[in-house]
Amino acid sequence: MGKGYDYRTNRDEIHWHNQGARVRLCAVNKRPPPAKKLAPPEFARKVLAWYDQHGRKDLPWQQNPTPYRVWVSEIMLQQTQVGTVIPYFERFIVDFPSVAVLAAASEDAVLSRWTGLGYYARARNLHRAAKLIADEHGGQLPDTVAELTSLPGIGRSTAGAIVSLAGKRYAVILDGNVKRVLARFAAIEGWPGHTQTLKQLWALAEELTPRARVGNYNQAMMDLGATLCTRSRPDCQRCPLVDACQAHQIGAQTDFPGKKPRKTLPVRSVSLLMPVTQAGEVLLEKRPPVGVWGGLYSFFEQDKRSAGEWCLDNLGALPASIEQWPGFRHTFSHYHLDITPILLRLEQTAPQSVAEAGKLWYNMRQRPDVGLAAPVQKLLERLALAYNV
Repeated sequence: MGKGYDYRTNRDEIHWHNQGARVRLCAVNKRPPPAKKLAPPEFARKVLAWYDQHGRKDLPWQQNPTPYRVWVSEIMLQQTQVGTVIPYFERFIVDFPSVAVLAAASEDAVLSRWTGLGYYARARNLHRAAKLIADEHGGQLPDTVAELTSLPGIGRSTAGAIVSLAGKRYAVILDGNVKRVLARFAAIEGWPGHTQTLKQLWALAEELTPRARVGNYNQAMMDLGATLCTRSRPDCQRCPLVDACQAHQIGAQTDFPGKKPRKTLPVRSVSLLMPVTQAGEVLLEKRPPVGVWGGLYSFFEQDKRSAGEWCLDNLGALPASIEQWPGFRHTFSHYHLDITPILLRLEQTAPQSVAEAGKLWYNMRQRPDVGLAAPVQKLLERLALAYNV
């Protein structure tokens, strides 16, 4: 298993592995003293005492923590770091200050504010849920975990965060940071994505979560994972749980939680056609509502036709010139996409016949309010420089 450990609590021995070569060290009666046992009330007391002195209390969504603001922040924070989320959250709340305003907005407007944040299904689900809340719940977020999890994009942990952080009522959470803290504290083996491991983590979270000050406790657990019990370089000496942490006791903090089984990502290739008029208008198309970049505007993917043939068939004229730009790679969670941009310089102005549903002449001088895939946004920025707009 490479460099690491194989610790068995039911036998007095430790097996060490070093790059595939296994060395067995007998350690009968020489095991390190066991980690302290913490009863749930003492666990919560230590966590809350640390939070009172060191916890984060000045994040934007912690100011006036309404259910709506907590909901938006929790969705944005899924698989995204706090520092990245803050400016997006602040702009989003200015433009969509309530469920009613968000529900009434167009999908393009919502995706536009999400551009660059990634994982766009989160934004689409947020918008869908806002419409359901407006239509079926009188514009007010439900106040129970069961009702919240019936809405698109809200899982058990997100619902727990909304109920406890905004409603100050008992609910358990288990986001990525909390999983890491608990997996190390109890040396729970296995990748949290596996059903059995996840069940163990939820059971421990339920056992330890107090009913008093539950909002502060849940925030503290997230803060511990984000600031001290980090993925690669945990700051154990500053952790209030260090004396009772089983992973720390055996010197294997970074082995918990278990890693996701690694897969070799497949590679796909695509050529993106970028028709641009002399006035700096770029033809884009809106992608289908589901799938990669769902609902976002993107360039056209080249099919079997040549770039010139495509231009003639779709715009009624050949381009003045065709220029292939250097390719680059964009990586999704499940595959690599090698992108080759092809610039089609057009002599004519934007043909009105192309202004049909799902297509847009994007004016780089007066940028419309639409959602863009991250690689498309980068290419548009390069085009703006090339056309001096």
